[in-house]
Amino acid sequence: MTQPELEVADSVGRLMEFWGFKRPMGRIWTLLYLAPEALGAAEIGEALRMSSGAVSMAIGELVKWGAVKKSWRPGERRDFYEAETSIGRLVQRVLRERELALVRGFGEALEAAIRTLPADRGQKALAFKRERLTELRRLARLGETLLTSLVAGKTVDPTPFLKMYGGGQ
Repeated sequence: MTQPELEVADSVGRLMEFWGFKRPMGRIWTLLYLAPEALGAAEIGEALRMSSGAVSMAIGELVKWGAVKKSWRPGERRDFYEAETSIGRLVQRVLRERELALVRGFGEALEAAIRTLPADRGQKALAFKRERLTELRRLARLGETLLTSLVAGKTVDPTPFLKMYGGGQ
């Protein structure tokens, strides 16, 4: 792997780390994405100067997320790996399985909090809390709608979010 390719792999690794994944996952995916043919674990470890254990763990996670798939070569007993090249598909999967689940859980927690508030609307502090929780629930619903659209591959119009939160009067 050339120095510029290593720098790209490191950049993708940092980006994936920012998204909550492990940096080696991004480095391995990039190496495979840039490789003209599938690579074995030993080749991956050598190119990225990673231990076989670290390569194995990262590849397992990448396979789980659908970012890497196993392939075989006739006459070879070892596994080879290649990158999923549809970046849009990868992003959709992460949005569906991680972010959308998180936003839905947030909305459910808000619903539960709103339901458990006493019904007495006469208390000013209680009314204030109910109003704030309801506003957060609206945000969670909007986020869920936006993520659901992105996951479905639909065009997303940010106007409702901008109107709701002051960016598009």
